[in-house]
Amino acid sequence: MGIKVEFNPDLALRAFGTPGRLEEECLPKEFEENKIYSFLKEGQRNYWLEGETPLLETKGNQNLSRPLASINILEATHFLREGKPYTKGKYLIREVFTDNKTHFESYKKI
Repeated sequence: MGIKVEFNPDLALRAFGTPGRLEEECLPKEFEENKIYSFLKEGQRNYWLEGETPLLETKGNQNLSRPLASINILEATHFLREGKPYTKGKYLIREVFTDNKTHFESYKKI
């Protein structure tokens, strides 16, 4: 038996107000630089904490948007809810992207 852990190079959340999702599972309605937000993801996930990482929108099944913002993940905690592992945490928005330029090469901010 193994331990299922996912390593994520980004934070991918659902669109704001996605039916059936909690607020922390979704992107904020408005993105504000230098503001801290909470997130919640199903599964035991590991995130990079030592630099900026992209914030994406997911539609599920690894269908991801281009980076919407650059963030720092400030904390990530694993816990069980009804016997299933989850990861919750906080992130700080550093920069909101409003153009179609490339802002990241893989996990590295340009």
